[in-house]
Amino acid sequence: MKQNWKVIAAFSVIYFIWGTTYLAILFAIKDIPPLLMSAMRFLLAGLVLYIFCLAKNEKHPDYNSFLKIMFRGILMLVGGTVSVAWVEKYLSTSTTAIIVTSVPFWFILLDRKHWSYYFSNKILIIGLIVGFVGVALLTNFNHTGTPDRAHAAMRTTAILVLIAGGIAWTSGSLISKYKPTGQSLLMTTAIQLIVSGFFCLFTSIFTGESDHFYFPQVHQSAWLGFLYLALFGSILTYICYLWLLKVRPAAQVSSYVYVNPVVAILLGGLIGKEPITLLHILCLAIILLGVLLINLPKYKLPRPKKIKWKYEEYCT
Repeated sequence: MKQNWKVIAAFSVIYFIWGTTYLAILFAIKDIPPLLMSAMRFLLAGLVLYIFCLAKNEKHPDYNSFLKIMFRGILMLVGGTVSVAWVEKYLSTSTTAIIVTSVPFWFILLDRKHWSYYFSNKILIIGLIVGFVGVALLTNFNHTGTPDRAHAAMRTTAILVLIAGGIAWTSGSLISKYKPTGQSLLMTTAIQLIVSGFFCLFTSIFTGESDHFYFPQVHQSAWLGFLYLALFGSILTYICYLWLLKVRPAAQVSSYVYVNPVVAILLGGLIGKEPITLLHILCLAIILLGVLLINLPKYKLPRPKKIKWKYEEYCT
């Protein structure tokens, strides 16, 4: 029962907070270039978490484990998270969140180890299809005029980047799930954040993205968005996500991407002043039905031994 409550709490975090990060990113990148903002976000979150790990006498990973942790972090954080920040220069928050809902399909297609289970579970497949129908309808209702050719080309590029980012995120997630390094969850998260932060920083400098950036030009709303992303979007939600990958099936964990558009569109309407129509509401209801169907099945996959939720045990 205690673990069930932990699972519910962790799902609540990734369902809601990751949905709010789309709007936070929009505020942050108005004044801070996407790659530089991501670098600052990851480095701040990673250093805070690393200092906390040192205070708790966490063990550092060996060289081979460090390389594995680094590679997975770049796949998930740079490939997945940074792609979202970059594409929001060309796509609305709601459209971005909607496209990210393709992630569960990548989990199904790339999780070869459990293909026989996934494709034999009719309720799960129906849930994915229902969710996809809602996403397709919502995307169709989200067009806002005909852009010029240059803008249309950048929108297409942004969509392709977002899809590639989803594949990278899924690949890193599955590797983390099936080939754990045995290291502390918090230390692993701290290392991935710091390494990804430096990767984004060097990329930002190399591409010249940060050449014309000046700190005095950053408004308060951008700083608040940045801090929210670092503390809640990077530390809290990322830890919950990595833990859920250990204790729940990957396809079920990925169902967060069906709820995120709901949160993103509602906040976009309330705060970002984006229009919300009855058709949007209908599509969101369909998406939520898909989430319900995905979470209904009694998963029969082999599960790891029950984890005792003592803080010292998963931090050591």
